[in-house]
Amino acid sequence: MENNPASSQFTIRAANQDDTAVILSLIKELAAYERLSHEVVATEKVLRESLFGDHAYAEVLIGELEDVPVGFALFFHNYSTFLGKPGIYIEDIYVKPAHRGNGLGLKYFEHIARLAKKRNCGRIEWWVLNWNEPAINFYKKMDAVPMDEWTVYRLTGQSIDALADN
Repeated sequence: MENNPASSQFTIRAANQDDTAVILSLIKELAAYERLSHEVVATEKVLRESLFGDHAYAEVLIGELEDVPVGFALFFHNYSTFLGKPGIYIEDIYVKPAHRGNGLGLKYFEHIARLAKKRNCGRIEWWVLNWNEPAINFYKKMDAVPMDEWTVYRLTGQSIDALADN
């Protein structure tokens, strides 16, 4: 991967408010790949407020080849009570299909790992869809460990409203 011309020309930069339309476009592409397009309700306005407003909830990295966006990573900090340290949770890493297999995904992980070290984070975590074998194989090559003993639970919409109203 190191000698791949695409990988050597690939740059990663922090996104800014002017990238909001690109971020939304890449999110929609990711959702289509994951067969979840029906779940995308984000708008440019919502992303601008939540990513670049007074209280930014997450950070976004834009990956570019020759100044053209070819992917993104969105992450935020979590916290480990056992480690007593922050961690980084990667919500999404996405590389456009035409640019996959060139080491760009690894470049995102390397970049985020450097951020984690700089910020004294104790871990980096993410989820993967069970059917996404290419991603699972890629993660295993990085020595990532699946957390099979944990089950993810989620509250959304009406469930949150009902709980909050109690």
